[in-house]
Amino acid sequence: MAARPCLRKAISSNAKRSRLSKIDNMKIILSVAATLALVVDLSFAQSSPTTIKTAIFAGGCFWCIQPAFEKAPGVIKTTVGYCGGTEPNPTYELVGSEKTKYRESIEIVYDPAKISYDQLLDIYWKQIDPTQGDGQFTDIGPSYQAAIFYGSEEEKKTAEGSKEKLASSGKFKKPIVTAILPAMKFWLAEDYHQKYSEKNPEHFEAFEHGSGRVSFQKKNWGDKP
Repeated sequence: MAARPCLRKAISSNAKRSRLSKIDNMKIILSVAATLALVVDLSFAQSSPTTIKTAIFAGGCFWCIQPAFEKAPGVIKTTVGYCGGTEPNPTYELVGSEKTKYRESIEIVYDPAKISYDQLLDIYWKQIDPTQGDGQFTDIGPSYQAAIFYGSEEEKKTAEGSKEKLASSGKFKKPIVTAILPAMKFWLAEDYHQKYSEKNPEHFEAFEHGSGRVSFQKKNWGDKP
């Protein structure tokens, strides 16, 4: 038997109210989810470092300058590679041919709230011979020449001030010749070069001592940082 008109209207009205109720509930659920997502995002932002910076230094053999920065509080990550040249995708063999302007370098990712660029420079000076212009220790050639690659005018000014401070300290009789250059694209070195001191500790130690780097550091700085 067909439903009476008034009954059909009542059923239709109840169905509409049911659909509206479901839509309203869905809106509420979506609103709550969006609010929770915002709270999570804000919480993550507050707990994460607000600023992460990078610094690039060349100091001769990149195997030898990486360990000191790895140990420094405030340093998040270090990678060794090549900086200063223009050829794309440089390799160790290409850079070692001394036919490019690339220098063996290290890129340091750090939290400036825990360690400053100036403090990184203090560590850097203790890893190199800043008076040597043709390379570093027994590693001779353009790819081994020391350099500070600045990424901003502020870094350039800080580097120049740090260099002048070292020069006026009287620690070295010879002039400080380390170059201060604008940063170029940093290219990651091959994987076997990364943290070489940890992968091949015996060979690294023999090389580091044999190059004269360790004796130079002890003579001029005492124990390494």
